Amino acid sequence: MPEMTKYEPGTPSWVDLGTSDPAEASRFYSDLFGWSIMDGPPEAGGYRMCMLDGKPVAGLGPQMNAGMPPFWTTYISVSSADESAAAITEDGGNIIVGPMDVLDVGRMAVAADPAGTMFSIWQPRAHAGAGIVNEPNSWCWSELTTREPQKSVEFYGAVFGWTAKLTPMEGSSDYTEFHLGDHRIAGMVQMEGDSWPADEPNHWLIYFAVDDCQAARDHVEALGGELMVQPTEVPPGTFAVVKDPQGAVFGVIALRTPED
Repeated sequence: MPEMTKYEPGTPSWVDLGTSDPAEASRFYSDLFGWSIMDGPPEAGGYRMCMLDGKPVAGLGPQMNAGMPPFWTTYISVSSADESAAAITEDGGNIIVGPMDVLDVGRMAVAADPAGTMFSIWQPRAHAGAGIVNEPNSWCWSELTTREPQKSVEFYGAVFGWTAKLTPMEGSSDYTEFHLGDHRIAGMVQMEGDSWPADEPNHWLIYFAVDDCQAARDHVEALGGELMVQPTEVPPGTFAVVKDPQGAVFGVIALRTPED
């Protein structure tokens, strides 16, 4: 169901970009995905809403820490930001920015899991999260990329109620899917071997659905972005990993249809 009006607690619900150049990033993503990117009110501190067919699909704004590269953040919906922040700390994570109100749209906190992977939590009020998902030019998946998978399974299970299910993959490590009840909600891959740079930090990688992976890859490069991982076939479709001109990394994937 691509159009979303609410998210169950424990479900990834929103993504946003903290970037060194919001104006240039807005031009890049609006051209790449056809988004209409709207400035927020003055009190939003430069935060912008990315709209598709009149519905919010992502956020974009100035990065909080100028010493870090730009990056996309995954938000997990919670019923209480304060209670979830306490649970994160109790289960070995860290709260980087404590719970705070965001105008009248929600309450959030910025956190890191025990392996140092950053994410945010979102207690919805006026804003539930992404209004469209799993459709071309919208967010469709978040994937934890970590060197400490077992620690991650234990942490996200304890804090958000996720269960982990392994999917065998030929020629590479097994893929982990996180489930909340009967729903697949996120994935996890283990960084191991020489294919990963030694200084690559643990991170959440987000994916946007596209109609054609190769065309999206070419479009990214034409707009000044960079290819990180060549288009690759996996069971859900064909994906590539790319970097925007400011340095934020994300994935694009052409999802298979039942007829494929």
